[in-house]
Amino acid sequence: MNSPEIKAFIRKNKSLFWYTPEDKKEDISAEFLVETILNYGDLYAVKQLFQLMGIKKVAEIFFNSINLSDRRKGNFHELTINYFTLLFKRYAH
Repeated sequence: MNSPEIKAFIRKNKSLFWYTPEDKKEDISAEFLVETILNYGDLYAVKQLFQLMGIKKVAEIFFNSINLSDRRKGNFHELTINYFTLLFKRYAH
């Protein structure tokens, strides 16, 4: 499901996925990966995510998630939504 590079990235940032069982971490969805890294990752992790997936793909996943339902939108912090909406509108469209 995930590429070896994505799996290595997840292992490197495994502390962010503390509530996910160890044997399931490398198989998380792209939506969950983007949500977790944008909400809780540091600048280096966000930059690495952009390099691995591409900023346009991350933006697409982000906007699909926040526009899908209020529940999914609620998974992101309010400041995270504001910051990345501005960033993606400027650099990913």
